[in-house]
Amino acid sequence: MAQDRLEQALFEIRRVIAGQDAMLERVLVCLLAQGHLLIEGVPGLAKTLTIKTTAAVLGGSFARIQFTPDLVPADLVGTRIYRPDTGSFDTELGPVFCNFLLADEINRAPAKVQSALLEVMQERQVTIAHTSYPVPEPFLVLATQNPIESEGTYPLPEAQIDRFMLKILIDYPNHDEELTVVQRQLSAPPQLREMLGLDELRSLQRAVFDVYVDPALVSYAVALAAASRRPSEYVSYGASPRGPISVTQAARALALIRGRDYATVEDVKALAKDAFRHRLVLSYQALAEGVTPDAILDGVLAEVPAPDVELARPPA
Repeated sequence: MAQDRLEQALFEIRRVIAGQDAMLERVLVCLLAQGHLLIEGVPGLAKTLTIKTTAAVLGGSFARIQFTPDLVPADLVGTRIYRPDTGSFDTELGPVFCNFLLADEINRAPAKVQSALLEVMQERQVTIAHTSYPVPEPFLVLATQNPIESEGTYPLPEAQIDRFMLKILIDYPNHDEELTVVQRQLSAPPQLREMLGLDELRSLQRAVFDVYVDPALVSYAVALAAASRRPSEYVSYGASPRGPISVTQAARALALIRGRDYATVEDVKALAKDAFRHRLVLSYQALAEGVTPDAILDGVLAEVPAPDVELARPPA
């Protein structure tokens, strides 16, 4: 059963990662829904370790790119190299050609480097010298950024940040979770087992498309996006159409993880902030008054009435 296999994978990941249950669940949601994840949190919260551990448990290839101000696009996607001995050019593919790509501190690099990820995130391919090279499937970009240090950082282009399915905010662990983290450092790290092969993962990705979404839920997701676009002193631009697409697809994946073949209103509500918060462009007044996207989305969720959906898949 899909839920059992996913729970086994999560259990294996939790042998290394203590706490951060919401982050681990969202990683699997994006992986099953074939989206990308942006994580914002202070250093030391296991953002890098999470994606590396996930790659080991799922048996995929892993690459990490540390974004710095001197990075160039060729460092990500690859380039053409001239070979003097043969008098020809060879194509050297970059580190994006992997299953799990960690873009560490993505806001440390200038916009031209960040924009090099646009094609590979949306089209799952890289074009070098008029030739397109597909990346391996499945393909997940997990980007991290640090919210407490703004010196030497660059804001992500709107076109790029819109390509992330979800953005999650992670905080410090509670006392018991942090106690577990410290205790685990006193012994050697466990040997991880591969719990899900890539073929099985692709099968689960296809199973997401079999999860039923009631038309009322789709209408609800669209209504949430429309409410975020209404003229407001705090919002300059609301969520793009990728917002309701992302929350609907992510709700299907969350339903599969929780052992259902149909999505519910609770699935959509649980993921609405994650799918919309990075798609809101706040006004200067909101930034000056310290109004956050989550505060605005709380108002949107309270304003838009949730549909009354029967908790079952209708007969075929």
